Formats: sequence, structure tokens, C-alpha cells
Amino acid sequence: MTNDPRRLALTLLRRIEEEGAFANLVVPSMLDRSSLSRSDRAMVTDLVYGTTRLRRACDALVDRHITSPPDAATRRILRLGAYQWGWGGVPAHAAVHETVALAPRRVRGFVNAVLRRTVEGAPPSDIMWPSAASQLSVPDWIFDLFVAEVGRDQAVASLERMNVPPAPVVRDDGYVQDQASTWVADAVDARPGERILDMCAAPGGKATALAAKGATVVAADLRPQRAGLIADNAQRLGYGGDQLSVVAADGSCPPFMPGQFDAVLLDAPCSGLGALRRRPDSRWRVQPSDITVLGALQQSLIDAATALVKPGGRFIYSVCTINGSESIDHHVPGGWEVDRSQPPGEWQPFGSGWRVLPHEADTDGMVLMRYRRST
Repeated sequence: MTNDPRRLALTLLRRIEEEGAFANLVVPSMLDRSSLSRSDRAMVTDLVYGTTRLRRACDALVDRHITSPPDAATRRILRLGAYQWGWGGVPAHAAVHETVALAPRRVRGFVNAVLRRTVEGAPPSDIMWPSAASQLSVPDWIFDLFVAEVGRDQAVASLERMNVPPAPVVRDDGYVQDQASTWVADAVDARPGERILDMCAAPGGKATALAAKGATVVAADLRPQRAGLIADNAQRLGYGGDQLSVVAADGSCPPFMPGQFDAVLLDAPCSGLGALRRRPDSRWRVQPSDITVLGALQQSLIDAATALVKPGGRFIYSVCTINGSESIDHHVPGGWEVDRSQPPGEWQPFGSGWRVLPHEADTDGMVLMRYRRST
């Protein structure tokens, strides 16, 4: 494996773009197998996440100096060079020289010419962008969805914030988790002695937070490998089997008797449009049709989850996206009342629930809904 951080970054970008690898999985995996220093590992992470996150903006930056579209491999090299100069804080001469060195001989002159013209021009803050979506580096449909949901100003502010790497939030027990996710766990209002189901629990951040409150937690997830992540995190944080048990189970057909939990938390599979800064490749992977498919899955999970709650018990639903079609447009069966009390955190009212946008509290964008079973 190469010890050149830029070359390793280019290899990782190829795996993400051509092989469909997930950045949050392939980057740490490959870095763990490398002998790079801590500073070089940080550099690789920034180059891969930043170039992936700002892929469309990088293309727009260099395309002003291209007359014939390059092949995919050359395009990838140009993006890496453009990111370093435009957003990565790398001096112009180093961004050009070090990136040109990555190019095959047959395209080295082309890459050199395009990048030199790029760095000799205006910086990203001063150029005329083809569109707001290209400047924000998202597909048109994502920009349009945000505008439709929250208005143009809020959409731009949210998408701008999601182009900035997130600051880690470390819980008292050492677990690193987005602040909005901690608010979701707090909204369950777990109490000692309660039996609580975290229905789609991997990797286990919310389940362990609930166990820390003294509740007895069952953490379920569909895939055994993801259930294993929950078990590993629970063990690392010191939550034993009596306090937190892990089950690999299909949430649409859960292997539990009806009415046996004091509360059920469903942090449902979703488009992840509120967490684009943590998942830099999601903006290029998710398609509009996925939202329709996910909406049907979310409704089936809601139907199954609500049946597991005792009379007087609580159902908490959350998604790390901001759109109504994956949250407030869903319905719960009869016999439930909406809990309209203000949940912990910096939530804003949203239909029958609550929402936080990324720029409002420097968190992921999320929607939270809470219900109490009346019969």
C-alpha cells in the first residue's frame, strides 16, 4: 500500500466512485491497514471526504478551462487538485505540482494546463457559478427539495453547513455522536426499570444512551453484522447483557409479543438528507425514487413498532432528514395521542412533530415525533 497520502486518497476516490464503496467504511478500513502518520491520515480523510462532498463544485471550478470532457480517471485527478486549492487550504503551487504527479504520463500535460489555469483564476468565493446547486455541490433535485421544504434562504444555509466537516460531540461515556442524535435519545425520556426497544439501533449510540438512563434496552437491527456493531459498542461502554440485549430482527415483522415495551424508539432508515456532511457520498448515491421506497418501508415499521407498546406507553419516531414525506406525512394507528410537549434540544415545531436544520444548531438535520398510547 502506498505511503503517499494523495495517491491513497485517489485510490479511495476511485473505490467510492467506481465500485460503490461507502466513504465512512472504506476510508477508516484502508487507513487502519496503512503505515501513515497521524497527520497524513488526517490529510487523506480530508481529501477524500472533501473531494467527494464537493464533487460538483470541483467540476464547475475546472470545467471553465476544459473544452473536451476528460475520462473518469482524469476527472477524478482534476477534482482532487481543485479541492486542495479551492477548499483544502493547500497553496496553489503545491496543489498543482503534487496533483500532476499523480496523473499518468499521457494526460499529465492536460492536467497541468487545466489546474494551472484554475489556480490562476478567481477563487471559489469570487467566481460566477452555473447554479446555486453547483456551488453548493448537490444534485438539482436535492436543492429543489430543500427549497420546497424550508424556503430558499434556509435551504442554502442548511446545505452550506453540510459542506463543513462536523465537529465531534463526545458523550460523558466516551461515545462520539451527533448532538441531534443525543436529543432523540433524551426525547425517549427513559427511566430506570422501564423496558425499551430501539428498533433500528445500529450502530448503538441511542441504545447505549437509553441504557445509561437505567432502562433495560432491547436493541434490534435487521443485519447480523450491524447487530454485531451494537454489541461491540455496548461491551466497550460497559453495558452488559442484562441491561442491553441485542437482536438481529426484521423490524417489519418483529419477534416480540404485542404490548410488552414501555417505549419503542424507531430511528428509521431514511434518505439521510439531513446528514450529508457525515456521509459525503450520499448526495450522489440517493435518488428521488429512493424516498418513495423508503416512505413505504418507514410506514410498515411504524405499523409494527406501535403494536409493541403497552397502553400508556410511548412511541418515538425520528429520521435524519428534513422532508415531510419521510416524517410528518406518515400516520400512526388509532389509539395514539401526539405528545406536543417541547423535547430536549433546539427543535422547532414541524407539523405534528419537531425539526432541527443543520445550520440552526450545527447538528444533523432531523425530524422527531412523539406519541403516547391511549388505549
